[in-house]
This record gives sequence, C-alpha cells and structure tokens, in this order.
Amino acid sequence: MRIRILTISVVAAGLVAGAIACSKSETPPPPPAKPAAPPPQAAAPPPAPPAPAPFRVVTVDLGKAVGADKKVAQPTTSFAATDTIYASIVSEGAAPSVALKARWTYEDGQLVNEGSQAIAPTGPSATEFHIAKPSGWPTGKYKVEISANGAVVSTKDFVVD
Repeated sequence: MRIRILTISVVAAGLVAGAIACSKSETPPPPPAKPAAPPPQAAAPPPAPPAPAPFRVVTVDLGKAVGADKKVAQPTTSFAATDTIYASIVSEGAAPSVALKARWTYEDGQLVNEGSQAIAPTGPSATEFHIAKPSGWPTGKYKVEISANGAVVSTKDFVVD
C-alpha cells in the first residue's frame, strides 16, 4: 500500500509539475518595428514679398496753391492773370527712375514753359510743377501736357481770365 501511495504521489507530483510547466507563458514577441520616420524636411523659405506695382500717374490737378504734400487742395481750371499756376501730378507704384515733364503752352501751341524732374518713386507720391509771371499772363486758353519717360500721360486745359 505504501508503494501505491508513493506511486500515486509521484504521479501526482509529475502531473502538477507538468501543469506548471505547461501553464508557463512564453515571452511575447517584440512588437513589430515602427516604420522609420521620414527625415525632417527643411522649412520652406517664407514667400517673397509681392513686387511693387509699376509706376503710373493717377491724377493731374491744377490749382492756385499746393500744400506741403505737393497736392492741390482746391482744383480749378480758371486763373487770374497774376496767379501762380500749379500742376500736381499724383502717382503710385515704384520705378528706379522716372522723368516727369510738364510742357505749358498758350492758345496756338506757343511754348510758355517746359520743366522736368527725375523721380524714383517707391509708392504713392506727388510731384509739383508751376509757372508764374509777375507782369501777368495774357488772357486766353492754355494747356499743360504731362509726360512720363517721354510718353504723354495727361493733358489739362485751363484759362486765364
């Protein structure tokens, strides 16, 4: 009987040992490797600022005076014989160099005065030309022709009463 108990004990011990061995979990395999991250890209350069608009004349006003900004405050086309006559050329845009010219003529195209200014605008600006005659302008019809780089951009008629 003792052998039987011993045999049962040995068999039981073997079963317990086998159960323990079978229940032992294996180390799980490592997770799959993550795909390699793409190399960091260089930051894109900031966009270039927009190019300034090309130079153009916006308006030409005539008047009896200009302000510190070279603009005519009260445009008119009628002048007294002793008035100084101003032409204000308002422009916008940019250019490395612009040759503005004012050509003043009397009735039949007789040249009264001609003047030019070289400007290098970088945005909105005003340029002023004027004519004066202390002894007085003859009454009649006049014209001022404004050109930029040789091309006529505006013509204004006016009268001296």
